[in-house]
Amino acid sequence: MKLNKNESPMLGLRTVVYMVDDLAKAKEWYMKAFNVEPYYDTPYYIGFDIGGFELGLHPKEKAKGIGHGSVLTYWGVEDIHEVFKSLIDLGAIEHEKPHNVGEEIMVASVYDPWKNIIGIIYNPEFKLPQ
Repeated sequence: MKLNKNESPMLGLRTVVYMVDDLAKAKEWYMKAFNVEPYYDTPYYIGFDIGGFELGLHPKEKAKGIGHGSVLTYWGVEDIHEVFKSLIDLGAIEHEKPHNVGEEIMVASVYDPWKNIIGIIYNPEFKLPQ
């Protein structure tokens, strides 16, 4: 396979799934954290449409092959400081404070109440394909 920096086989974030101990509590927390209702809501999986990408919640006890690891993904935001504070105010615990990683790009991350890592990123250069 020839690598071409302009033609990645990865099409971008589509779905991120967080394993949670209490699906009902996780649903309520994520509804507040992302200010959105789930579009798919079952006892075994809850899906949220976040700007065209999926955030899924899955009960830990029903997951196979899940260890103690976590998922780190970055969700795009316009105001990283405001979103970081909002997540902390909802009970998330700081993982990494907002900081610059080059040019105008900033990242931060928090632990949700289930110890998953939620990354947030401000990247004015990133544009979704039209």
